[in-house]
Amino acid sequence: MRIGIDAGGTFTDFVVLRDGGRLESFKLRSNPQAPHEVILEGLARIGGQQDGDVIHGSTVATNALLERKGRKTALVATAGFEDLLEIGRQNRAQLYNLTPGPKRLLIPPELCFGVQERAHADGSIAQRPSEAEMKKLRGRLKKAGVESVAVCLLHAYRTPDNERAIREALEGGGFYLSISHEVCPEFREYERASTTALNAYVGPLMRDYLSELGRRTRHRVWIVQSNGGSITVEEAARQAVRTILSGPAGGVTGALETARASGTTKVLGFDMGGTSTDVSLCDGAPRETMEALVDGLPVKAPMLEIHTVGAGGGSIARVDAGGLLRVGPESAGANPGPACYGIGDAATVTDAHVVLGHIAAHQLVGGAMTLDTDKARAAVERIGQALGLKTEQAAAGILQVANATMSRAIRVVSVERGYDPRDFALVAFGGSGGLHACDLAEELGIRTVLAPRLAGALSALGMLLADRVRDYAAGVLGRSGIEKEFAALEKAALREMPGAALQRFADLRYKGQSYELTVPWHAKDPARPFHALHRKTYGYASSEREVEVVAVRVRARIKTKKPRLTERFVLERGEVERRRFYAGGKWAQGSVYRRDQVGRAWVAGPALVTDYGSTTLIPPGWRMRRDEAGSLRIER
Repeated sequence: MRIGIDAGGTFTDFVVLRDGGRLESFKLRSNPQAPHEVILEGLARIGGQQDGDVIHGSTVATNALLERKGRKTALVATAGFEDLLEIGRQNRAQLYNLTPGPKRLLIPPELCFGVQERAHADGSIAQRPSEAEMKKLRGRLKKAGVESVAVCLLHAYRTPDNERAIREALEGGGFYLSISHEVCPEFREYERASTTALNAYVGPLMRDYLSELGRRTRHRVWIVQSNGGSITVEEAARQAVRTILSGPAGGVTGALETARASGTTKVLGFDMGGTSTDVSLCDGAPRETMEALVDGLPVKAPMLEIHTVGAGGGSIARVDAGGLLRVGPESAGANPGPACYGIGDAATVTDAHVVLGHIAAHQLVGGAMTLDTDKARAAVERIGQALGLKTEQAAAGILQVANATMSRAIRVVSVERGYDPRDFALVAFGGSGGLHACDLAEELGIRTVLAPRLAGALSALGMLLADRVRDYAAGVLGRSGIEKEFAALEKAALREMPGAALQRFADLRYKGQSYELTVPWHAKDPARPFHALHRKTYGYASSEREVEVVAVRVRARIKTKKPRLTERFVLERGEVERRRFYAGGKWAQGSVYRRDQVGRAWVAGPALVTDYGSTTLIPPGWRMRRDEAGSLRIER
């Protein structure tokens, strides 16, 4: 038995692959204060006598970072560079803001300590830290009451000896230790320091969470990384920074593989959950990046390229001081949730769908959850009164504003990366994705929308599809002997993951550039794939310019057994519900199908299709059918 678990902001999704290949899915309300309790409740519900593999997308590190609720952390840096995190790159994030607010630092200046040591960029060591200073440092850290320590020394990616000496001096002191040459062995001291500090900040939380989860379940637990692959709980505890985009990464894998089963590999993933929307692009394979900003902080670790915006089913609608309608990024979350959940009273995107007839009172999670439609209408009505609009007009306006935010997000991962969205299918998933997909496709010129089977839990399904993956890297700028560096990384990979398949990559750039592109390593002509990707990304390539190698990378992969994504076609007979709902800019009387009531023949909109964890809206001018993979194929 294998179990995929996606702990979202509103619901925690479970997908179970039992013996014989049968897939089951269900949802539980999330508990942000104790996420492991919800997971344990779900595992108890699954039951079974046999041990299984739990592949888990964790939001522990992400939430701790966004809410600034990590553990008290100190930074140990080369003397004179204690203010590295505060100074950063001195870039102005808001170019025309004359009075920007202060940085939200993970580590305050008073917890940044310097050590008298120095290594040169060529790998030679000019000064080693003394034993007396190490003893003094340990005492200062103890006195400061820190729980976690990030160590980032100049040029340690090239010569880690001084960092190793500090680790030996601090071990046994009760600190969680995050060492830069272990977390991010690459050049650029600010990005390396930021990644190491972030790992130290969230690492103890992840360690404690995984320890508690492992102690209370008999299953083997694996954690999904930001690159879409899974690692052991021990690795995740040491390298918590690699799980920052854990949940969304599962969605990218799920979207690509379900689309592949439907006959396409050019995919725009559109995952609209309760708190946020994640969008991604796959042109045969997911796009990856080696560096990203998370809540304004640079993170240098392999991750799928995912763009997240604060527009989900729980995004709160409000009227700002200028009288304009705003939606998100604030979310009602799991508690109190949208007004229709019966606890809170803030109008959300979900409440707008209730008012417009897209979601009925007994429609969510297979009827297990009853919605308060009167409370939803009252919440949206207050927005309408503030805007001078009727309630239905206010609800339609909430959806239009949310759509504008999500449309911009899709353009970021497509148009701004040199891709035409009209060449791709939009794969809509998450609880709310299918309700917005056709409107977004209409605006972007996309002709095909796929709403997969298990769309409401596709991220959890993607976790079942995740292979075991480890990434290894080494900075090589200005060095010779690149083959030797690759061989050392491959030796380490096979020692930790015997039998793994290995892939080589490299970060390349034109000499004089300050940014790199990661390409598959082509030993005979390394520059050839780089020129092609540079032209694709930036619109030009200069084949006459010198190309230099900045870093080398090795990916180790062990494939896991995958569930069968095609299904035995079953057409459910029975009466199709008729209901009045808002579609295509007007009210219409349309059909409401259960997914198994949709056959192979095309059915024209307006229509709604309900499933256990999601709802899909087919406006006028669009048609749908169910394909061989069980996905709804929707076309203009």
